[in-house]
Amino acid sequence: MPVVRIPTVLRRHTDGEAKLSVTGGTVREVFDELVAAHPGLEDQLFEDGDLRGFVNVFVEDEDIRFISGLDTPVEPDDEVAIMPAVAGGAVS
Repeated sequence: MPVVRIPTVLRRHTDGEAKLSVTGGTVREVFDELVAAHPGLEDQLFEDGDLRGFVNVFVEDEDIRFISGLDTPVEPDDEVAIMPAVAGGAVS
């Protein structure tokens, strides 16, 4: 089963779990199961059925925006990482 890495900021919706095993053959299917089990994640990850702009998703370190988006295939032993964009840094 694919494993989804949950960032610290979203763990309040997963009872503190940092990694969750879910089923699915695409990122969309994995997220559908994830949201079904943890409904609080839906508003954090999606807006009008699409990923929010500040949510980055990687399958095995590959950004899904450059593959097939939510239709990116996921293998049973893949790791899916949710990485919210973080603003910051210094201006010089």
